[in-house]
Amino acid sequence: MVDEAPNGLSLDEQVCFPFYEASNLLQRLYRPLLEPFNLTYAQYLVMLVLWEYDGTSEVTVGMIGARLGFETGILSPLLKRMEARGHVIRKRSKDDERRVIITLTQHGRSLRDKAQTIPEQLLRHSRLSESDTHRLRENAQNFTRCLRDMLRSRSV
Repeated sequence: MVDEAPNGLSLDEQVCFPFYEASNLLQRLYRPLLEPFNLTYAQYLVMLVLWEYDGTSEVTVGMIGARLGFETGILSPLLKRMEARGHVIRKRSKDDERRVIITLTQHGRSLRDKAQTIPEQLLRHSRLSESDTHRLRENAQNFTRCLRDMLRSRSV
Protein backbone atom coordinates (compact mmCIF):
# COMPACT_ATOMS: atom_id res chain seq x y z
CA MET A 1 0.00 0.00 0.00
CA VAL A 2 1.24 3.46 -0.92
CA ASP A 3 1.50 6.01 1.87
CA GLU A 4 -0.93 8.88 1.54
CA ALA A 5 0.73 11.92 -0.04
CA PRO A 6 0.67 15.10 2.06
CA ASN A 7 -1.30 18.20 1.12
CA GLY A 8 -3.14 16.83 -1.91
CA LEU A 9 0.03 15.73 -3.70
CA SER A 10 -1.34 12.32 -4.57
CA LEU A 11 -1.19 11.60 -8.29
CA ASP A 12 -4.84 10.52 -8.24
CA GLU A 13 -5.87 13.93 -6.86
CA GLN A 14 -4.22 15.91 -9.67
CA VAL A 15 -6.42 17.35 -12.40
CA CYS A 16 -3.45 17.36 -14.79
CA PHE A 17 -2.65 13.66 -14.76
CA PRO A 18 -5.82 12.26 -16.38
CA PHE A 19 -5.37 14.76 -19.24
CA TYR A 20 -1.70 13.83 -19.60
CA GLU A 21 -2.50 10.12 -19.61
CA ALA A 22 -5.45 10.55 -21.99
CA SER A 23 -3.29 12.56 -24.40
CA ASN A 24 -0.60 9.87 -24.43
CA LEU A 25 -3.17 7.10 -24.93
CA LEU A 26 -4.92 8.98 -27.73
CA GLN A 27 -1.65 9.46 -29.57
CA ARG A 28 -0.94 5.73 -29.26
CA LEU A 29 -4.42 4.91 -30.59
CA TYR A 30 -4.01 7.30 -33.53
CA ARG A 31 -0.61 5.88 -34.50
CA PRO A 32 -1.86 2.81 -36.45
CA LEU A 33 -4.67 4.85 -38.00
CA LEU A 34 -2.19 7.46 -39.29
CA GLU A 35 0.54 5.03 -40.37
CA PRO A 36 -0.96 4.47 -43.86
CA PHE A 37 -0.85 8.24 -44.40
CA ASN A 38 2.77 8.51 -43.30
CA LEU A 39 1.72 11.06 -40.66
CA THR A 40 2.52 11.46 -37.00
CA TYR A 41 -0.21 12.66 -34.66
CA ALA A 42 1.22 16.21 -34.62
CA GLN A 43 1.39 16.21 -38.43
CA TYR A 44 -2.22 15.01 -38.56
CA LEU A 45 -3.22 18.01 -36.45
CA VAL A 46 -1.41 20.30 -38.91
CA MET A 47 -3.20 18.59 -41.80
CA LEU A 48 -6.56 19.15 -40.09
CA VAL A 49 -5.82 22.89 -39.95
CA LEU A 50 -4.69 22.94 -43.58
CA TRP A 51 -7.72 20.95 -44.77
CA GLU A 52 -9.97 23.32 -42.82
CA TYR A 53 -8.56 26.44 -44.52
CA ASP A 54 -7.69 24.94 -47.92
CA GLY A 55 -8.75 27.32 -50.66
CA THR A 56 -10.34 29.82 -48.28
CA SER A 57 -7.34 31.76 -47.00
CA GLU A 58 -3.57 31.88 -46.94
CA VAL A 59 -2.18 29.74 -44.14
CA THR A 60 1.04 30.77 -42.44
CA VAL A 61 3.25 28.95 -39.97
CA GLY A 62 2.13 31.49 -37.38
CA MET A 63 -1.54 30.72 -37.97
CA ILE A 64 -0.95 26.99 -37.62
CA GLY A 65 1.07 27.54 -34.45
CA ALA A 66 -1.63 29.77 -32.95
CA ARG A 67 -4.41 27.32 -33.84
CA LEU A 68 -2.59 24.29 -32.40
CA GLY A 69 -0.62 25.94 -29.61
CA PHE A 70 2.65 24.84 -31.22
CA GLU A 71 5.75 26.97 -30.97
CA THR A 72 7.71 27.77 -34.12
CA GLY A 73 10.67 25.70 -32.91
CA ILE A 74 8.46 22.61 -32.92
CA LEU A 75 6.48 23.49 -36.02
CA SER A 76 9.31 24.32 -38.43
CA PRO A 77 11.05 20.92 -38.39
CA LEU A 78 7.67 19.17 -38.45
CA LEU A 79 6.67 21.12 -41.58
CA LYS A 80 10.05 20.39 -43.20
CA ARG A 81 9.41 16.65 -42.76
CA MET A 82 5.89 17.05 -44.14
CA GLU A 83 7.29 18.87 -47.17
CA ALA A 84 9.89 16.12 -47.70
CA ARG A 85 7.05 13.56 -47.70
CA GLY A 86 5.16 15.55 -50.32
CA HIS A 87 2.24 16.66 -48.11
CA VAL A 88 2.86 20.43 -48.14
CA ILE A 89 4.84 23.22 -49.77
CA ARG A 90 6.55 25.91 -47.67
CA LYS A 91 7.11 29.26 -49.34
CA ARG A 92 8.21 32.66 -48.03
CA SER A 93 5.70 35.44 -48.53
CA LYS A 94 6.62 37.90 -51.26
CA ASP A 95 5.19 40.72 -49.15
CA ASP A 96 6.96 39.80 -45.93
CA GLU A 97 9.99 37.49 -45.93
CA ARG A 98 9.40 36.64 -42.26
CA ARG A 99 6.11 34.94 -43.07
CA VAL A 100 6.14 31.38 -44.36
CA ILE A 101 3.06 30.27 -46.25
CA ILE A 102 2.05 26.62 -46.11
CA THR A 103 -0.02 25.08 -48.88
CA LEU A 104 -1.20 21.56 -49.43
CA THR A 105 0.16 19.61 -52.35
CA GLN A 106 -2.23 17.60 -54.49
CA HIS A 107 -1.09 14.56 -52.52
CA GLY A 108 -1.85 16.38 -49.24
CA ARG A 109 -5.32 17.25 -50.49
CA SER A 110 -5.97 13.67 -51.57
CA LEU A 111 -5.28 12.43 -48.05
CA ARG A 112 -8.30 14.35 -46.78
CA ASP A 113 -10.82 12.02 -48.41
CA LYS A 114 -8.95 8.96 -47.18
CA ALA A 115 -8.70 10.38 -43.64
CA GLN A 116 -12.47 10.96 -43.37
CA THR A 117 -12.89 7.63 -41.58
CA ILE A 118 -10.31 8.27 -38.84
CA PRO A 119 -12.59 10.12 -36.37
CA GLU A 120 -15.35 7.53 -36.84
CA GLN A 121 -12.93 4.64 -36.33
CA LEU A 122 -11.69 6.12 -33.08
CA LEU A 123 -15.23 6.83 -31.87
CA ARG A 124 -16.41 3.30 -32.71
CA HIS A 125 -13.54 1.72 -30.80
CA SER A 126 -13.97 4.04 -27.81
CA ARG A 127 -17.42 2.62 -27.02
CA LEU A 128 -18.55 6.16 -26.13
CA SER A 129 -21.80 7.44 -27.57
CA GLU A 130 -21.71 10.41 -29.89
CA SER A 131 -23.38 12.55 -27.21
CA ASP A 132 -20.82 11.40 -24.58
CA THR A 133 -18.03 12.31 -26.97
CA HIS A 134 -19.64 15.69 -27.64
CA ARG A 135 -19.92 16.44 -23.89
CA LEU A 136 -16.36 15.28 -23.28
CA ARG A 137 -15.06 17.55 -26.08
CA GLU A 138 -17.07 20.53 -24.76
CA ASN A 139 -15.78 20.01 -21.21
CA ALA A 140 -12.19 19.71 -22.46
CA GLN A 141 -12.61 22.87 -24.56
CA ASN A 142 -14.03 24.77 -21.56
CA PHE A 143 -11.15 23.57 -19.39
CA THR A 144 -8.66 24.62 -22.09
CA ARG A 145 -10.23 28.09 -22.24
CA CYS A 146 -9.87 28.39 -18.46
CA LEU A 147 -6.21 27.41 -18.68
CA ARG A 148 -5.59 29.97 -21.44
CA ASP A 149 -7.29 32.66 -19.37
CA MET A 150 -5.14 31.71 -16.39
CA LEU A 151 -1.99 32.01 -18.48
CA ARG A 152 -3.06 35.37 -19.90
CA SER A 153 -3.77 36.78 -16.46
CA ARG A 154 -0.83 34.90 -14.91
CA SER A 155 -3.02 34.04 -11.93
CA VAL A 156 -0.96 30.91 -11.31
